Amino acid sequence: MQRRWILPTTPDEVLTRRLAVELGIPGVVAGLLTSRGFTTPDVASLFLDPRLATLRPPEEIPGIPEATARLLEAVESKERITLYGDYDVDGVSSLTILCRYLRLAGGQVECFIPDRASEGYGLSTAGITRCLRETMPSIVVAVDCGTNSRAEAQQLGKAGCELVVLDHHEPDAETVGPLCASLVNPKLGPDFHYLCSAGIVFKLCHAMQKTHPVDTIDLRDFLDLVAVGTVADIVPLVGENRIFVKAGLRQLARSRWAGLHALLHVSGATAPYTPSDVGFKIGPRINAAGRLGSATEALLLLLTDDANEATRIAAQLDQQNRERQAVERDVTLQAEEWVDYNFDPERHATIVTGKKDWHQGVVGIVASRIARRWHRPTLIVGFDETGAGKGSGRSIEGLPLVEALGRCSDLLDAFGGHDMAAGLSLQESRLGELRERFESATRELISEEDLVPRLRLDAELDLSLVDEEWLDTQERLAPFGTSNAQPLLFSRGVTPSSTPRILKEKHLRLELKSSGRRRDAIWFNASLDALPRPPWDVAYTVNRNTWQGRDEAQVQIVAIRSSTGETA
Repeated sequence: MQRRWILPTTPDEVLTRRLAVELGIPGVVAGLLTSRGFTTPDVASLFLDPRLATLRPPEEIPGIPEATARLLEAVESKERITLYGDYDVDGVSSLTILCRYLRLAGGQVECFIPDRASEGYGLSTAGITRCLRETMPSIVVAVDCGTNSRAEAQQLGKAGCELVVLDHHEPDAETVGPLCASLVNPKLGPDFHYLCSAGIVFKLCHAMQKTHPVDTIDLRDFLDLVAVGTVADIVPLVGENRIFVKAGLRQLARSRWAGLHALLHVSGATAPYTPSDVGFKIGPRINAAGRLGSATEALLLLLTDDANEATRIAAQLDQQNRERQAVERDVTLQAEEWVDYNFDPERHATIVTGKKDWHQGVVGIVASRIARRWHRPTLIVGFDETGAGKGSGRSIEGLPLVEALGRCSDLLDAFGGHDMAAGLSLQESRLGELRERFESATRELISEEDLVPRLRLDAELDLSLVDEEWLDTQERLAPFGTSNAQPLLFSRGVTPSSTPRILKEKHLRLELKSSGRRRDAIWFNASLDALPRPPWDVAYTVNRNTWQGRDEAQVQIVAIRSSTGETA
């Protein structure tokens, strides 16, 4: 779909000049910091140099003091503790951190991950029944789930088992708080709303280490796992998340954990590691276990200290990831075929589709792809032979997805999630009605303007200035991710200095000329796009490309339009 270019507003010149002088950074970077709210040298300096020493006391998060006291008591009295988690990367990473910490502290700890197909997400009656039978705990710690699981908390209570919840999902009006020993969820407090479960678990471990230090534990060893969970869960890279990921990616290069070493090797990732390595290489292989089979294998990989065992499991997950990609391609093709025949971007604000035998482990990925392609809130559902369906939703800027699903709640067996992503369950017979109701709910919550995809540009830069020095300066703004996007730059009046070349039948290689200098550029998946008449305005990112041991700045094109002097 054609995107509307949104050019950046001019940053405050006085503030920008002050930042540039006092921090010794280029004016363009100072302008980027100003536009993102870092308007004083002190605040901007902390952003450019995130440090572990600036982490705030973990006790500021609601529920952490109570959870700390209860778990340390359980460790001291040798109670049987079961960590009940989720099957995605954040869930598996969180379980690994807490399990390793409690075992090093002397606790008797087991882990339990529900079966995606038969027991569903989070605390469930079936999952708890099996968990109690197999692990016989006196205390269950629900990780990455449980905030609103009141019936399940009562089930545990009747079985004589206490519950601690460590979660970051949206709370209902009534939570499990009164039914458990502690509910730790930053969204019940004024701050730390950006944390995922890996970050929450790390904060809890920090609190336990402060209260009862264990000499054999160095919390920095867990930062790579925190970074993996944080990046893969696509939570905002702001506040302490930025500190965790910055430090965690460095820790990944010297990781203590055999499983992460094996994943890095099998995925082909090389240091220095970036969020892209986590998002596209490590994360998918951890996720593959839970999508097509049991996430227990991924957990075993991260818990083992045996390098040979880690190598074996990582190879198995790599194969499962290849199988997942094949299944995902098949479901995506079928879903896109439905969209081509049934969706009209002029009339429809949403996309809702589902089919029997669509694998429920890949519907979230498919929903992401279609939502991104069409810029529409998308629900994709897979149904089993009984007509029971499990699906995933992905949203667009401006639509709080959980609120929209809440307006259709009488049609759903269950739902939950975030503003941008959610899970749901429903019967196949209600799919058509859900399509109509979700369309109506979305229309009530957003405007026609929200349905037009936007290309939000961060700064204008002369293309001739794109070089290794710029790349080094830009990297001070990293790590990039949600709420801290890599700068999207644009240059005006650019001309091609040669005929574009097609690479691998789908990419374009261009040589661009600006201010008398030439720059090579790559435009992925653009071989079929018609290029406008030059000269061009070019929107792009700048990335580090390493070739034969030599680093260079690579221009990666995002969009091109005719250079007409337009301002938007």
